[in-house]
Parts: sequence; structure tokens; C-alpha cells
Amino acid sequence: MAGQIIKRGDKTWVVRIFQGRDENGKRRYINKTIHGTKKNADKYLTAKLRDKDLGINIEPASESLSKYLDKWLETSVKPRVRPRTYDDYVSLMTRYIREPLGAIKLADLRPIDIQKVYQSMQERGLGPRVVRYTHAVLSSALKQGVKWDMLHKNPASAVDLPRMVRKEMKAMTPAEASRFLEAVKGTRQYALFNFALTSGMRPQEYLALKWSDVDLERGLATVRRAIVWKREKGGGWAFAEPKTSRSRRTIPLPASTVKALSEHKRQQGIERLRLGSDWQDYGLVFPTSIGTPYTLSSLTNKWLKPALIKAELAGFNLYSLRHTHATLLLANGENAKVASERLGHSTIVLTLDTYSHVLPDMQQEAAERIETLLFKTGS
Repeated sequence: MAGQIIKRGDKTWVVRIFQGRDENGKRRYINKTIHGTKKNADKYLTAKLRDKDLGINIEPASESLSKYLDKWLETSVKPRVRPRTYDDYVSLMTRYIREPLGAIKLADLRPIDIQKVYQSMQERGLGPRVVRYTHAVLSSALKQGVKWDMLHKNPASAVDLPRMVRKEMKAMTPAEASRFLEAVKGTRQYALFNFALTSGMRPQEYLALKWSDVDLERGLATVRRAIVWKREKGGGWAFAEPKTSRSRRTIPLPASTVKALSEHKRQQGIERLRLGSDWQDYGLVFPTSIGTPYTLSSLTNKWLKPALIKAELAGFNLYSLRHTHATLLLANGENAKVASERLGHSTIVLTLDTYSHVLPDMQQEAAERIETLLFKTGS
């Protein structure tokens, strides 16, 4: 007998499906309690027997979601992603998923369970980006569960996600950028902020830049690595591969930046001699006063914020310097492909999408150039 339905009470049925015999010859069954009419139980039994005939594993995974996530992270994620990405996955699952859902059996996890977690995250003030990133990781884990024949389908695929609201990129005007540079002139960080504005590099890239990556004679800087700060207990930092393959790039620098870098290198040499063995030499272009890498928070709080206050500017962060670089280039007619290559974007589409606020002015200027070329020549 492949399956049977046993009445257990008023509108309660137990569906038993024969799963063969174990190593001791004892019969194995899957038991599922169905609440409702006998027709509901018949429908469930028919569906499961059909799946069994098709070779689909119908035995529910008995382990908890939390234990499954441990297995997925260790065997599927860790071997194929960068350490920083792995740490992000672990952090997201620990912070938002394990406590509300971790004790639920993997086979019993329902879309409504996941939906409630996402709703709770939004009610706590977390934005759509965090919810969507958490969903992407959880959904990837459950999708692997389907591949491993532990789940019949991915419950995360039936969940509604919050609408993504694009955050407006804030960039300085040319006058504001000049005011900002004037505010840091004469400080140890002048070369760093000058470089950030004129190269368009990500903070993680220029904080990992070594003097071996800079050709002062030719005015070039090459991105070969990024710096990451470890989130696990004990912290620390490490060099990592750049964000994407396109992030590996060589950027021509303006003469004023090359001059600032040359002076910065000279001053850094004096610092090294003064500190002697206390200087920690990682070959960095923009290290702390003892040679170690900056964290984003220390660079922001100790140097950026005071400079912004002095320049009477507000609402900017380290990434604003990168956005300022891109916005000024595009607003002044630079080819979008050139801007994309300087920024290290994976595609030109990403550049145009990110800086779409600049496009209306560019379109107007293009129309005016066509007018001049076609109708005002020779007049």
C-alpha cells in the first residue's frame, strides 16, 4: 500500500505514505496531519504520490532552518565567495533571520513566515535595501535547498518585497569642491581629499593604494586591491580583490594632484624617519600617522567632518567626493564611457543609471550643439 488516510478526529486526518524499509527492514512512513475535509487529505495524498512517481523527494527535511543555514554557509557559500561577502551573509542571517525563523523546521517554513519578518524589519525603520539584500541571501539559501532535494519549492519566491527608492546622490558644485579643498589645504589630509575628488576612486580603493601603484612621472594611479574591515570578533583589516573585474583600472591624474602627491610623499618620508621602528610600513599612500590603514569612520570623524564644517558645507560623506567627480565630469560633457571607466563601474548602463540626474542638462547641451552645427555655421 503506497499511502493511506486515517481519520483522527473531527476534520482531522493523517496521511501516511510508504517510504520503503530502513537498514533493519522496518517500514518507513511519512506522516502528515491535514485539517479540513477528507477531500483535502485525498488531494494532498494524490499530489505527494505523483511527486514520488516523478522521483521528487517527498520526505520533509527535519532539521531547523538555522542548522540548514550553517550547512549552506559552510559548504556552498564559503568556498565560492570572498571573505567579506561571506561575513556579510553570516551577519545578515544572524541579525535578521535566525532569531525569528531559525527554530522552524526547514520543511515547515512558509512564505507568510518570511513575509512577517520583512514587515517587522520595515516597522523597525530598516530601509528597502536592507530588506532586499536579506531576502537575496535567504532566497539563495532556500534555492540551494531545492537543488539539494531538501525542499520541494523555495518559499521565499512567493514573498512581496518593498519598493526600492533610489537615494539621490549628493555631489558638490565646483565652487563647493574648491571651498572644501581650500579648507584642507596645509593639512596632512590635503593630498588624500584632493586625490579622492580628482580620481573618483572608492574610499576602499584609495585607502588600499600603495606607492607601487602610483607613477608620479606619468601621472597615473592603478587600482589593484581594496581594503576590507573584518566584522567578526577581534576585527582587523585585510586587502582584498577589487569590487569587480572592471574595478581594476589605471586612472590618469591632473597635474595639481600629482604635485600634491609628490609633496605628500616627501612629508611621509619625514614622518617615517621620525618614528623609526614605530612606523608600520605597508607601503600605503594614505595611511594614518603610524603607517596603518584608516577606517572609514575614523577618516570621516577626525578629518572629513571638521573640514566640511570649516568649509561651511553639510550633508556630504566620503562617497560624496566620488559622486562629485562623476557628476562634474558628466555635467561638463565628458563621454559617459570615459567616466564609467574612471569610476570602475561594471557597465556604462550602471553609470548612466546612477547619474541620471545629470542627463537632462546634457541632453539640452546636446540639442544646442546640434543647433550650432547644423543651423548656425557660417552665419
